[in-house]
Amino acid sequence: MTLDQYTYVFVIGTLFAMLDAFNNGANDVANAWATSVSSRSISYRQAMIFGTIFEMLGAITVGARTADTIKNGIIPNSAFRGDAGVQMLAFTCALAAASTWVMWCTRHSAHVSSTYSLISAIAGVGVATVGASQVQWGWNDGKGLGAIFAGLGMAPIISGGFAAAIFLLIKFTVHIRKDPVPWAIYTSPFFFLIAGTICTLSIVYKGSPNLGLNKKPAWYVAAVTMGTGGGVCLLSAIFFVPYVYARVLKRDYTVKWWMFLYGPLLLKRETPADADRARVPDYAVIQEDVEEESSAKSVSDHDAPQKTEAGVLTPTEAKEKSLVVEETAQASYKDLMIQGKARMDAKLCKKRGPLGWAMRTLRDNPWGAGQMYELHNIKILLIRIPAMIVCGALYGLNYDIHAAQTGISGTPEGQRMARVYANAEKYPNEVEHTYSFVQVLTACTASFAHGANDIGNSVGPWAVIYGAWSTGSAAQAKAPVPLWQLAVLSLTISLGLVTYGYNIMKVMGNKITYHSPSRGCSMEMGAAITVLVFSQYSLPVSTSMCITGATVGVGLCNGTFKAVNFQRVGLLVLSWIATIPIAATIGGVLMALILNAPHFAS
Repeated sequence: MTLDQYTYVFVIGTLFAMLDAFNNGANDVANAWATSVSSRSISYRQAMIFGTIFEMLGAITVGARTADTIKNGIIPNSAFRGDAGVQMLAFTCALAAASTWVMWCTRHSAHVSSTYSLISAIAGVGVATVGASQVQWGWNDGKGLGAIFAGLGMAPIISGGFAAAIFLLIKFTVHIRKDPVPWAIYTSPFFFLIAGTICTLSIVYKGSPNLGLNKKPAWYVAAVTMGTGGGVCLLSAIFFVPYVYARVLKRDYTVKWWMFLYGPLLLKRETPADADRARVPDYAVIQEDVEEESSAKSVSDHDAPQKTEAGVLTPTEAKEKSLVVEETAQASYKDLMIQGKARMDAKLCKKRGPLGWAMRTLRDNPWGAGQMYELHNIKILLIRIPAMIVCGALYGLNYDIHAAQTGISGTPEGQRMARVYANAEKYPNEVEHTYSFVQVLTACTASFAHGANDIGNSVGPWAVIYGAWSTGSAAQAKAPVPLWQLAVLSLTISLGLVTYGYNIMKVMGNKITYHSPSRGCSMEMGAAITVLVFSQYSLPVSTSMCITGATVGVGLCNGTFKAVNFQRVGLLVLSWIATIPIAATIGGVLMALILNAPHFAS
């Protein structure tokens, strides 16, 4: 029996579920892919494509178990006493509170956990609806708030340990060698084995209810997992190793990307006579020359006498006047940030295609004098609206993530990042090039793990709302999550990554520590292992916390605390902690106001 009288609640809940999924993509998924983009192993556009594919695979095949914890583990279904309407309202308010808070944070480039935002909002709504005594504050067989919030402390530490262990394995196996390039090439199948096994394990181990893999015996799980991982390892040894050997060791620049299909035949390929070096990408974080300011003056200029209308100044007077002029002309922090954005916008205006047209339209049609309702401003608005829509959809595709992460020269942030990078050891591009391929696989694994874990944030409450509305029964919350809901919200997550992910990505990655492909694949494998372990036990854990912990763990492998930007880490931890009371308060107050609002008797 459909609750037609509450259709508006279902519609509002659907909109907030999609907004929550959009925020998840713009905030959490952007953070998950920031490592790969920061390492230059993959471009932002490629991250969007791979992210869309693997987010959907993880959500559809494995995501149902986590969604069940979000639905039933925090507020017991019996607490609603069979009132499906109140149940719909409760989860709608929770989605509204969580999505609003995360959207505000994303707009201001404040990275928070969408997982803990929703969990906190549900707890606040539960207190307002059925009372604090009915909320599962304890462990509750791994499904209560105690178990979930335990991940706040455990997940970053565990992830950092896994990531550090993997990177140290790479460091002592490859980086410390006198000739590390051959070691990187010949040991790469082993790391493909690890990544392939992790990805397969996430699908097979305990399986997905939709695939029925959880009913298979243990030997079947082990055989499929190790068989697939071993197959990836074997394929990399046959096709990948000869390809990289020809491109890097033999320095054969005539080898194209598709020639990996030649396999061992590349080992006997003749090398061009003019092959003097390996043609591999530059993986350095900072790749642009520092422009010298033409206004800079030498010491002799300050000491030289200067002639003015009042006469000739002594060297001391001229120096004092010069210092006053320089101090007056020095740009403030706000001015430097505006200038940095203006330089980027100027580059985008020169581009061809829709984005270049949109940027030029906005530049050439500024707002006129007066208020918005002035006739000339209304005409300008009609011209700017199409350009604003195009910029909103395509701006992130062309955003310079690396320039934003390293900070603007002359600002405290730029100086801080320069100190962090100076304390991180740089490795040869030929070695990093080998691990860039491994990182593509680990990035996809991390994205798959994120889809498996974080899809439950939005789809769990939405499934409760849909189930209660379509059947009229509060007990429908125990039903499996429909496949179409997983698919819709996983697409919405990808949309958030594509259009707004840059706003979070620019404050992650290299903003914490120096990134490179060998570091990046270690971070992603460590985070993926942690997320999958928690997901298999139906414990929602923040992917953001896992990748942040992994980043810090790998950064500390440089042997000094100076290689990590702990100010940024501190801000992240502060935002994680602040999310809990703020999201809970918004959800609880919203639910209490609606549930107890006075109304006319019908």
